Amino acid sequence: MGNISCVFCGCVEQASVGVVERWGRFERLAEPGLHFFNPLAGQCFAGYLSTRISSLDVKIETKTKDNVFVQLICSIQYRVIKENADDAFYELQNPKEQIQAYVFDVVRALVPRMNLDDLFEQKGEVAKSVLEELEKVMGAYGYSIEHMLMVDIIPDPSVRRAMNEINAAQRLQLASVYKGESEKVLIVKKAEAEAEAKYLGGVGVARQRQAITDGLRENIVNFSHKVEGTSAKEVMDLIMVTQYFDTIKDLGNSSKNTTVFIPHGPGHVRDIGDQIRNGVMEAASGQASVE
Repeated sequence: MGNISCVFCGCVEQASVGVVERWGRFERLAEPGLHFFNPLAGQCFAGYLSTRISSLDVKIETKTKDNVFVQLICSIQYRVIKENADDAFYELQNPKEQIQAYVFDVVRALVPRMNLDDLFEQKGEVAKSVLEELEKVMGAYGYSIEHMLMVDIIPDPSVRRAMNEINAAQRLQLASVYKGESEKVLIVKKAEAEAEAKYLGGVGVARQRQAITDGLRENIVNFSHKVEGTSAKEVMDLIMVTQYFDTIKDLGNSSKNTTVFIPHGPGHVRDIGDQIRNGVMEAASGQASVE
């Protein structure tokens, strides 16, 4: 139901205020409800004002300090101050245009002093400055500014593409750094594992040779004690010959070939014995260095 009036009475709806005049001059404000007046005395309703909160969206195009053109979309929420409704009714013919003009003035004074990145970070400060200026100016005309929101900041499309490319390049660079670090860790760990494996392999070979040396030494000592008149060298030669023939037998049994060509003769057996003795000595020295 809207505001209605007749010759002798008028009704002001809720969240509104009426303006009563006498002979064309402001007399009083009419609260919501039914009001009677005397037209013979020059009284009449001059108009009505809503005290509800109204919203105004303003789109502003301006330039930042680093020469980037941007569009700013601001949303201003305002209302008529009930006690000063007569000022709002008589002083301003078009409050929306007045608010828009002050928003343009404040924003275009602040934004050109800020870089684009600073504008995104400090858009709340811009909105606060606009709100303070509007409250100071519009309060004199009977309007209260409730909220001032910086809804959106829209740079030029080419600038947005460039910003996205910069962001993508930075992320790719960061990903390359992480990938390089992970590959470095893998290489280092692999090298450490190989070094540890070689070390343990060397220790195993040294222990194997030490075990062979201890076994040969024990065999030589036992054989010398049981057979009198034999020297350690003779016992060693006998062991080498026995192992030599055992090796030939194993090769013949396990190999898929029917023929095995192996140097054979007393001289070769002596050479094999010398080689084994040298290996045993090297094993003993290697074990001593490891310990």
